[in-house]
Amino acid sequence: MDKFIIRGGNPLVGTVRVSGAKNSALPAMAAAILTDEEITLENIPQVRDIETQRRLLASMGAVVARHEGDAQDHVTINCCSLSDPVARYEIVKTMRASSLVLGPLIARAGMARVAMPGGCAIGGRPIDLHIKGLEKMGAVIVQEHGYLEARVDSGVGRLRGAHIVFDRITVTGTEDLLMAAVLAEGDTLLENCAREPEVVDLAALLTAMGAKIQGAGTSTINVHGVAKLHGACYRINPDRIEAGTLLIAGAITGGDLTVANCNPDHLGAVISKLQECGARVDVLGPDAVRVYGDGRLRAADISTEEYPGFPTDMQAQYMALATQAEGVSLVRENIFENRFMHVQELVRMGANIKVDGNTATVRGPAPLSSAAVMCSDLRASASLVLAALVADGESVIDRVYHMDRGYEHIEDKLRSVGAQIQRLGNVFAPRLENPPTADHPA
Repeated sequence: MDKFIIRGGNPLVGTVRVSGAKNSALPAMAAAILTDEEITLENIPQVRDIETQRRLLASMGAVVARHEGDAQDHVTINCCSLSDPVARYEIVKTMRASSLVLGPLIARAGMARVAMPGGCAIGGRPIDLHIKGLEKMGAVIVQEHGYLEARVDSGVGRLRGAHIVFDRITVTGTEDLLMAAVLAEGDTLLENCAREPEVVDLAALLTAMGAKIQGAGTSTINVHGVAKLHGACYRINPDRIEAGTLLIAGAITGGDLTVANCNPDHLGAVISKLQECGARVDVLGPDAVRVYGDGRLRAADISTEEYPGFPTDMQAQYMALATQAEGVSLVRENIFENRFMHVQELVRMGANIKVDGNTATVRGPAPLSSAAVMCSDLRASASLVLAALVADGESVIDRVYHMDRGYEHIEDKLRSVGAQIQRLGNVFAPRLENPPTADHPA
């Protein structure tokens, strides 16, 4: 399996561009199921989760193609024929977002057979909220042999609009039911919705396809169902988590880094916390942020929350930064119950971190030293790379296929701004099969 070799000590200086948002691209690709016309998606990142989604759609009968080398790289998806509305376990076992095809398949085909999803081993992330909502819309769903078997109640004909209140905020649940509702008969009212930019991105695509949606980006979304959607061309937003990770990379190394092709409006919580830590952060315009400083960081607490709060997907990266900050930082994880798996590996590198329940106490600055460490999930892998950038000596980071799930050619980007990083093993290509993950699911 591929490894990263990183020699720490270099400040990152220059400009690096952010790729498209993986967490927007995945539901957008699932939305293509809702029409028999072609969907064109621009700014799609070349990462493993996208390849898994491509394979999933292709297994159902869709035609998915990436077009490169022209003025605008893009992906086209044609779901004119959905010959096999099944999401097989052997394809979806490494990706949580497979649940996003459940709502579109029921809405378009009237039936679906979807394997219970996999993904990062950071918590249960149950699919019960998807199921409850779809059942209120007239779907009949049973779980057998690790699959969800779903169909539209024969007495309903097609999904019908409903008033659905989420028991707790869920991004994928909001997205899944939003896609189901756009083809449902009548009106659907969704309450306690996720407000993440990725939900807004999906709603904008669906609107371009002919859907009637109001309120995306707020806690209440109204959908007026339509009988048919059409094709569209849509550009995916930049990846706010990659952007945040790169900003922390600039801050932790005491560099002068400009992160381009990002949306500063989506980075408010991260920028605010970096400034609290003593980093200098300037918003250069609508699509660029500069981070720089003298490397003198001070401790600050974070508590992960749903958007617009501090994102759980940035918690591990922030913890790496906190190891280099003067004082004591408290890191509280409120979203997932098992998202401190990077702590043990950071401690192996010399970090001073103690965990009590959902709170990690980080004392810094800790002199980090090189070590052989192992990635356990997507964002944990990013924290180890950040730590290695400031560690003394040469670190070896194993199982970087986790990072390949969500960061496009990250080693090339970091190397372009001064990092000493190289990949050992086969150079990652997004069209490769997903590697075995029996002991460490991605």
